[in-house]
Amino acid sequence: MVGISEEAASQSETQSETDLSIIVLAAGLGKRMKSNLAKVLHEICDKPMIDYVLDTLSFFLPAKIVVVVGHQAEEVTKLLKDRKVAIVLQRELLGTGHAVAQTSKVLSDFEGNILIVCGDTPLLKRNTLTGLIQTHRQSEATITILTVTIDDPAGYGRVVIDSMGQVCKIIEDNDASEEEKAIKLVNTGSYCFKGKKLFAALKKLSNDNKQGEFYLTDVVEILKEEGEKIVALEAPDPIEVMGINTQEDLRKVEEIKNYELKIKELRDGSLLFERLRLKNECEI
Repeated sequence: MVGISEEAASQSETQSETDLSIIVLAAGLGKRMKSNLAKVLHEICDKPMIDYVLDTLSFFLPAKIVVVVGHQAEEVTKLLKDRKVAIVLQRELLGTGHAVAQTSKVLSDFEGNILIVCGDTPLLKRNTLTGLIQTHRQSEATITILTVTIDDPAGYGRVVIDSMGQVCKIIEDNDASEEEKAIKLVNTGSYCFKGKKLFAALKKLSNDNKQGEFYLTDVVEILKEEGEKIVALEAPDPIEVMGINTQEDLRKVEEIKNYELKIKELRDGSLLFERLRLKNECEI
C-alpha cells in the first residue's frame, strides 16, 4: 500500500487528461438521510453537495465526465444543466456495480482509465485524486483503490489484505464476518480502473449478497482471481474522504466547510491588504 506522493500534492494547475474519463455516482436516495430529497441535492453552505465534487473534478479536464442519476433524476439533471457532463440514468437502483454498468454505452469507444467517485464526498481534494491517478498510471495496476484507516469502520466496505500484503477483495459491511468487521482499512468509494477491464468484469457481477445488489466492490475479487494487479493508496486524511450518509454527517461537513470558507476569506483579505499596501508604497 502506498501514500500520496509529494509530486501529486504539489500539482496546482488545470491538467488535460485525454486518457482519463470520470464517473460520478449520484443516483442514490440515501435512506439514512431520512429525507425525500436525493442525497446529492442536500446543501452544504447553500450549495448542493455534488457541486463541490464536480468543482474538484473540473481541474482534470478529462475526455468525459459521466454522472449517473437515479432518484429524483429530473431534479439532479436540472441542477447539472450548465455543466459539461454526460448524464446517464439508472432506472432501477440495483447497486453501485449496476450504476457503473449503465455508462458502458457512453464510454464504449473510450480506451483509457476511468476514475470513479461518489457524489456525496464534498470534502475530497484534487491533490488526493491526482495522487490516485498518478499511482494508478505509474503502477500499471488494473484497479487502484483509495483507502483509509479509521477507528470505527462500521458501515464501510473492508479492504482485505492477503498474506502477501496484497489487496484480495473488498467485503461490504453487511456481508462481512466478525473477523472481517475488525479490519480498520476501508474503501472510500474512489477508484481508478483500466476501463475495458472494468466493463468486462461488471458483466460477471452477481447480486447474491444480503442486499441483493450488484456491488462495484466485487469487481476487485473478480479481477484479482484473473491475475490482475490491484493497488491500494491510503488517503492522508479520513475526514477528507468522508461520505455523507446521515443528517449528522451533513452537519459535520457543513461545519468543516464553514471553517474552510472563513480561512479562505481571511487569506483573501490578507492578500488584498498586502496588494493595497504595495500599491500605496509604489505611489509614494
